[in-house]
Amino acid sequence: MCGIFVIDGKHGHLPYDKSCKSLVHRGPDDFGSFFDEKAVMLHTRLSIIDLAGGKQPIFNEKGDKCIICNGEIYNYSELKSELKNKHRFSTNSDTEIILHLYEDFGSACLENLNGMFAFAIYDNGSLFIARDRLGIKPLYYGYIDNSIVFASELKSLKMCLRIYEFPPGHYYISKKGFESYYKICGANEEYFDEEDLCRMLREKLSESVKKRMMSDVPIGVFLSGGIDSSIIAALMKENTDRLYSFSVGIKDSEDLKAARIVAQYLKTEHYEYVFSESEMIDIIDEVIYYLESFDAPLVRSSIPNYFVAKLAKKYVKVVLTGEGADELFCGYNYLKKIKEDKQLKREILRLIGSLHNINLQRTDRMTMAHSIEARVPFLDHEFVEFALKIPMRLKKTNSSRIEKYILRKAFESYLPDEIIWREKLKFSEGTGFEGLFKKISEKRISDSEFLTEKRKTNMNIRGKDELFFYKIYHKLFSYLEDFKLSGVTLDF
Repeated sequence: MCGIFVIDGKHGHLPYDKSCKSLVHRGPDDFGSFFDEKAVMLHTRLSIIDLAGGKQPIFNEKGDKCIICNGEIYNYSELKSELKNKHRFSTNSDTEIILHLYEDFGSACLENLNGMFAFAIYDNGSLFIARDRLGIKPLYYGYIDNSIVFASELKSLKMCLRIYEFPPGHYYISKKGFESYYKICGANEEYFDEEDLCRMLREKLSESVKKRMMSDVPIGVFLSGGIDSSIIAALMKENTDRLYSFSVGIKDSEDLKAARIVAQYLKTEHYEYVFSESEMIDIIDEVIYYLESFDAPLVRSSIPNYFVAKLAKKYVKVVLTGEGADELFCGYNYLKKIKEDKQLKREILRLIGSLHNINLQRTDRMTMAHSIEARVPFLDHEFVEFALKIPMRLKKTNSSRIEKYILRKAFESYLPDEIIWREKLKFSEGTGFEGLFKKISEKRISDSEFLTEKRKTNMNIRGKDELFFYKIYHKLFSYLEDFKLSGVTLDF
């Protein structure tokens, strides 16, 4: 994974060197740049594929086009086989594939890419910039004078007067602006026999996991002991003899216990970290700095992510996670209250469309804080499109059917029953610290102060714990006061 910083327009007086330094955690292994009078492209590299030869920017054969990218293209080997008779490759990097596809197909190149990405291509004085379909990789932009500036994180756009999120499934072309190339839609549901559906789920998710195990560096899995991450771990173990797994929590927390069961069953090389309440308090400023949010449920759920990424960093450079399963298979408790299929489908689509502002933001930022890359097999766009065809009746929870029943049923032979049928816990519950910051904020913030501060901030502060986080956020990012995302808040 990497960090990118791009200026489209005049840039002589802009402090882009300082802005790029704020992205070093996303790519500490290397640095690359391209300048001309019309553009700047800066790249901080986390080396994953083609460690020796994949330095960016990467140029085409003529030297009039180049690319920088944050992400991975999982079908790059197949694409390279199709392109090798037309192009001369200078690297073994997956990023170079995008550049040559763009030369052949222009913006339509995006239709061929299976992966997560935010990239910029310089093309004879013009820029072509794109973000992946679901927004797995972050990208923002802002305006200053007559220039537009793009960056992987908000903290790099401090010089901009107005800052916005680059929308997922869109691309940008200089002097033309933004265009949509992908939209999540509720595909027509298909009839599935339960046995056939379970077989197809196994096949398609297994293929998604297999694609995401491409790497020239060690790879592991975040293992909470919940059904989602445990399935990913089981499928990974089918493709490797040595699998690193990582789990965190407060002493004797449920996630630690369950993860040990899975690790022993799958025979992974398992590591865990037991953190204390004092450690959580000590790192909260750092979590909010990297997360770039004060949303209370998001901050709370980021804390164990921060610790597990810090643990994993000692052993691997890439991890797979179980993000996305709750959205695709109706895993959240509040969804049980929605009885009407069409309404439930609309809510599922809304959740998937909001992931880039919640779970995916948390996952990206906490792993990047420790310079490791996270991959999300459940959110392969082809798997998402398949999952949306599954009738809601097979996803709904009732008195006799546990949440995510069909997913559990499909993989019941892969894991112990106590894991397959384990009751879902919120991330903060499973790791053992539910309520800690609510207790802290109750002690530190009076009722009158809460009401006063809530009015002053002009923000939708929903509780004392969120005000506690907001104060830290304001201290770090006062220049982002007016930046708001159109996301969704869930109590994870």
